[in-house]
Amino acid sequence: MAVTYGSGAITLDKPPANSYDIDYMRELGAAVEAAGADAEARVVVVRSASEKFFCAGADIKAFAANDVDANMDMIRLAHEVLASIARSPKLFVACVAGHALGGGLEIALACDVRYAIEGRYRLGTPEITLGLLPGNGGTQRLPRLIGAGPALELLVTGRTVTPEEAFGLGLVSKVFADQAAFDAHIEGLRALPPLSFANIKRAVFEGMEKPLPDALALERDLMEELFRSNDAREGVTAFSEKRTPTFTGS
Repeated sequence: MAVTYGSGAITLDKPPANSYDIDYMRELGAAVEAAGADAEARVVVVRSASEKFFCAGADIKAFAANDVDANMDMIRLAHEVLASIARSPKLFVACVAGHALGGGLEIALACDVRYAIEGRYRLGTPEITLGLLPGNGGTQRLPRLIGAGPALELLVTGRTVTPEEAFGLGLVSKVFADQAAFDAHIEGLRALPPLSFANIKRAVFEGMEKPLPDALALERDLMEELFRSNDAREGVTAFSEKRTPTFTGS
């Protein structure tokens, strides 16, 4: 299989460049679903088995061989799969350690948080050089993440950036020196309360689609849910007792 899930990680593994087609997207969807159903997982890392590529995007040869209807079937499926990441209660973290181009970057954009590992690789949306546009959410998620002006410049030029430039743009939240530093950071995230992850995601993603008064009402409802949770009681008690809390997800 090109995409697998296990032990809190979705691994992209389709040599040489993790280029995807509709079957790959089906496997990614199944992996997202499996991660969501994993009671032991709080954080889901999306990573690549390749040292060179995170994902080079869609299989352009498949695009050329398909008719428009077949290509649009893949686009519609990709939209649904990537949207399912936002709906999942788990925190999805993209670990970019190789080229993330076109649809590959769009997979990272669909994750809740993006981190990069230092390296000589590029991130970008070069679809315009094919006479296309980033059709798996790139024209929508990128401007929401880094602002319309910087996003448009990347989208209309097809320019790619280094991990350090991506950090400066806000495309990734941090650039780690190596995999060990990233792994240590993720272990810290995994110690945090999963109910808070889920409610924060709902507050952000659902709230952005609502008028501010309605979004604030949603925030209050989600806050009340957390106040009633064992994890919130544990967090507040541990703070008062000056100890590290132990969160159980209840």
